Amino acid sequence: MRNMPNSKKKQLKAADKKKIAATLDRYQRDGVMLVSILQDVQAELNYLPEDALKEVSQGLELPLTQVYSVATFFKAFSLKPRGRHLVNICMGTACHVRGSVGILEKLEQELGILPGETTRDYRFTLETVNCVGACALGPIVMVDGKYHGQMTADKVDAVLKGYE
Repeated sequence: MRNMPNSKKKQLKAADKKKIAATLDRYQRDGVMLVSILQDVQAELNYLPEDALKEVSQGLELPLTQVYSVATFFKAFSLKPRGRHLVNICMGTACHVRGSVGILEKLEQELGILPGETTRDYRFTLETVNCVGACALGPIVMVDGKYHGQMTADKVDAVLKGYE
């Protein structure tokens, strides 16, 4: 997987390799549990670097292409470093009608990034989602899975300050 889109090519630390090995052991190195294993590895490392995918591949005795395919299939996985805080803004119909575009523009302005990007200090990653299923509370901004409903552009600063 020579051309994997990691923004920084760095080797895994020994401690990270131990975490991956412990995760593999927790799942009894069962390849059927690949998605759960990748979720746990990403929770530990904050993303899935190339070397982590190689460790999982070797530990499960699965082809690296299979591990990579799963890691790239699900939007929840990231092959690029993410910020400590994941900011999602719902762009579904109900949220869109209630002003999510203006809120997204405010988030972009405050964070200095576009959707899919991470701030230079790795504090925030901004992403859009199609619907979070909480239309009555829209527009919705989620930070680390916590819902901030009935959001307005004026409330963005206060929400972000809560995560600094």
